[in-house]
Amino acid sequence: MRVLALVAALLIGLGAPARAADDVATAQSVIRSQEQAFSRDDPAAAYSHAAPAIQGVFTDAETFMAMVRNSYAPVYRHKSFEFGEARVADGRIAQRVHIIDADGVPWEALYTLELQPDGSVKISGCVLLKAGTAA
Repeated sequence: MRVLALVAALLIGLGAPARAADDVATAQSVIRSQEQAFSRDDPAAAYSHAAPAIQGVFTDAETFMAMVRNSYAPVYRHKSFEFGEARVADGRIAQRVHIIDADGVPWEALYTLELQPDGSVKISGCVLLKAGTAA
């Protein structure tokens, strides 16, 4: 019986890193899909990746897109958009993105994403800082 419990514990432990890697891959896919929607000027697609709390603040896709254009210009238009470190805990994912904006200025974005009741992953926030700026 102890051997069975030990094997079960090992399998559960081995599954956690794989699950975390899957969560990070899913989060990066969601972020990339939204980034591509911004580049196509597709408000509906970009908005579809926002978590319900974000959609509650920006009640339609056009308003959301206008906010991104005005407050997150490096996310909206850029020369480079590369994923950095990611962390997973309790159904939440934090993903760093290194961005070079349209003018060549480096930025760091920290995206937060949350697992939804339907199993999807949605973007719940994004903090943007010029690279080298102390937080």
